[in-house]
Amino acid sequence: MRRQHIEIRQSFDAPVEKVFKVLTEHESFGKVIRKNIKRVVDCQDENKNGVGSVRRINPFPLPAFEETVTRLEPNRLMEYVVSQGSPIKNHKGRMEFSEEQGKTILCYTIDFEPKLPFVLFGAILKQAIEKPIRSGIERLAESYHA
Repeated sequence: MRRQHIEIRQSFDAPVEKVFKVLTEHESFGKVIRKNIKRVVDCQDENKNGVGSVRRINPFPLPAFEETVTRLEPNRLMEYVVSQGSPIKNHKGRMEFSEEQGKTILCYTIDFEPKLPFVLFGAILKQAIEKPIRSGIERLAESYHA
C-alpha cells in the first residue's frame, strides 16, 4: 500500500499564540475545518487538549474515528495519531508553528497508509482529508486580514 503525504503551509497575520490556540483546541479546530470534532478524553495537565487527550471526528458520511495527541509544545508543535476507527493506518499528523517578521507560519503535515489495498483508495482518502483542512486553514488565514 502506498504511503500518502499531505503538506500544508500557511502564513497568518496573527501572533503564534492566537493561531496555535485555535488550531490545537479540538472543538475550535472542528469549526475551522467545518467538521464535528469533540474532545472525548481530557489531558490531565492544565491544557485539556494536551498529550493524551482524544478527539472524536464525525466526518459525515464516513464513520467516526478518534485521534490522540502524542506531543504538545506550547506555541510550537502538536503531533497526533489516529487511534481508533479509521480506514487508514500508520497515521501521524504534525502541526509546526513558527514566527517570521511578525507573522505566524504553519507547516502542517499528515502521513498515513490506507488499510485497503486498492490503488485509488489512498488518493481518494488523501483528497477527503486534505480538502477540508486546507480550505479551513486558508479561510482562517483570510479572517486575520479583515
